[in-house]
Parts: sequence; structure tokens; C-alpha cells
Amino acid sequence: MLKGREIQEEQERQTLAPCAQKSADSAGRRHREPAHPFRTEYQRDRARIIHSRAFRRLEYKTQVFLNGTGDHLRTRLTHTIEVASISRSVARSLGLNEDLAEAIALAHDLGHAPFGHPGEETLDELMRPHGGFEHNRQSLRVVEKIEQKYPRFDGLNLSHEVLEGLRKHDRFHEAPGDGAARPSPSLEAQLANLADEITYYSHDLDDGLEAGFIRPEQLEDLEVWQTTADAVRHHFPDLQGPRFRSYTIRCLIDRQVEDLLQTSSAAIDAAGVRSAEDVRRHPEALVRYSPELLRGNRELRRFLYANLYYHPDVAGMNQRACGWLRDVFEAYRREPAHLGQRTSARIAGEGFERTVADYLSGMTDRYVMEEHRRIFGRPPPPE
Repeated sequence: MLKGREIQEEQERQTLAPCAQKSADSAGRRHREPAHPFRTEYQRDRARIIHSRAFRRLEYKTQVFLNGTGDHLRTRLTHTIEVASISRSVARSLGLNEDLAEAIALAHDLGHAPFGHPGEETLDELMRPHGGFEHNRQSLRVVEKIEQKYPRFDGLNLSHEVLEGLRKHDRFHEAPGDGAARPSPSLEAQLANLADEITYYSHDLDDGLEAGFIRPEQLEDLEVWQTTADAVRHHFPDLQGPRFRSYTIRCLIDRQVEDLLQTSSAAIDAAGVRSAEDVRRHPEALVRYSPELLRGNRELRRFLYANLYYHPDVAGMNQRACGWLRDVFEAYRREPAHLGQRTSARIAGEGFERTVADYLSGMTDRYVMEEHRRIFGRPPPPE
């Protein structure tokens, strides 16, 4: 029997938690479209994101280490897939809408600049007189304006609930439907945000160990690592080397997910929310860590900034890469003809600097280097 959209929507009503965002209750899209006979609104969103050009380019964008540095090091794409996986697992256990949580996770980094956070900081500095640059806001620009696949509108025309989830750093959230400000987004948006944290804390640590920028003995004072490592040693006293490291990372992720599930479930029950609208009106996030794990994760974050993100070798590579990004930006400013006809056509509507920022932020690491060679006639300085 074919499971059409209406059957799937009815199954959601029967099986999801009362406070979950149901597909049938979506506030719709900015540009109205007929419902699909076999897919819910959030399933359509997920497909539109995966099939976008911006999503494909994530494969060649830096997570921590410049793209191509190592075959096993994460890229912005593998990070995104990992966030989507955790988002879907957490949503299923909490009785939330898996498709919505996954769609938000898949789109959350579409606006990331090349060369990771240093690239974002460089673009923000260059754009400071013109409104700045921030990758979460840029992700919204990508899905609302920059992607061009449909005949009647720019962007992907995603549902209001996915767009709500991408505004994760806004102080107040524009509620789908009436547009009024609410203190909180949907539970699905909240969990996608924390799934992102769980993923980059743990996997950036894994990549740092893999690349040799972090030594295992440096982790001995980190409570969140040491507690997990002690448990692994208790069950597997002979486990050593890369297998010990990989299994400990796996257990660390599992510990964080279990803590998130237990703490969030208790908070949701205590809040007494009975609908997605109740969640949006609640004054604080309900998807959260326990206080103990929150302290441990903050300690881990400080450790990663001090010992990985600002490691001299990592920072040196990123500084050179950001120099290439700056060079290309300034070359476009001096000679707009470098932008090409298609990009230049957007200047009248978006302004020159914003058009340049849109173009540069969409580039892969590799394409920035190719543009640098094309414009300056010499290769970038050696790495």
C-alpha cells in the first residue's frame, strides 16, 4: 500500500509527542506551493537542501584543517552529516519530528565561508562597514536568495519551521504563521543546535588527536574526557592507541547524547508544554545538558580553542589561507570585472560588497586558491 502524505501526517499525530512540530501544522512557505502527494513538508525541505549546490560545496570546505590536509580529517560536509545523524537519533528518542530536525541540521552550515571560522572572521572584518558577515545569517541568505533552481522564486522556498531553526542565534524568534516574537524556537530547532555542539566538540578533538596537534596526556585534566576514558579502561583494560582514542570519542558522544536525552525529557515534562506553540512561548530552552555536563563541555571548548584552533601550526595555515581570501576580495573591489557577468548582475539589488561576500562565502577552499592564481598569475605562498 502506498503511504501518501496524508497517511504519514496522521501517523505523526498518533506517534509524536504533543509538543513536537507536526508536518500538517506547518505554517507553509513564503511562496505558496501545492502539497506533495507522497512527501511531508519537511521531507521536501530535506531533499531541497541535499540537492542544492551549496550543500555539494560543503565537501570542499574546511572544518578545522584545510581541505585536503588529510584523508580522514573532517570537512564541512562530513560534519554536517554527523550533526544530522545525531539530530535524527535525539528527535526519535524524544518523540519529535525527525524530518524537521534533520532538515535544520543539514542546512545549518550552508552559509559557512571557506577556511572555516578564520575565513568567517576575515569576511566579517572586510564586511564590517557594510553590515558584517556571520555564517548563520548567511545560511539564511543561501536558502532564501542565493540558490536559484525554481522558475517563480529565488532560494529554496523552505518551510517557515526550517527557517526558524536556522535563526538559532537570534534573541527572539519569529514564530511561523503570525510572525510574532517568541522567546524560543521549536524543540527540533533546539536539539539541532546542541547536536552541532556535540559533534564539533567531540570530532574536532578526534581530528586534533589524529593530526597530532593534541597529545593524549594533555587531556588528563579534562573531566569530560577523563571520566569517559576511565570507564573505557575499566571495561577494556588492554585497549590502547588509535583504537582506544576512537572508542573513547564514541563513548564521549554517547554520554553526551544520553545526558541530553535524560535532561531534556525531564525539562519538557516539568514545563508542562502540550504543543509546539507552548514550546515557543516558554521563556528558556528545554533541550539542554545537565549542569555537570554543561560545565564539562565549556571546559572542553576552552581547551580546544587554546590547544587546537589557536595551535601555531593550525593558525599559521589558516592565516595564509585567509590572506588569499583577503587578496581576492580586494581584487574584486579594484576590478569588478573579475566577478563575471552572472555575479555582477546581482550588484544592483544587493550592493557591491554584499554581492562579493555572497560570492566569496560560497567558494570552496580550492576555488579561492584557483581564483588567486587566476587573478595574480602566481600560486599562493607555499603551505
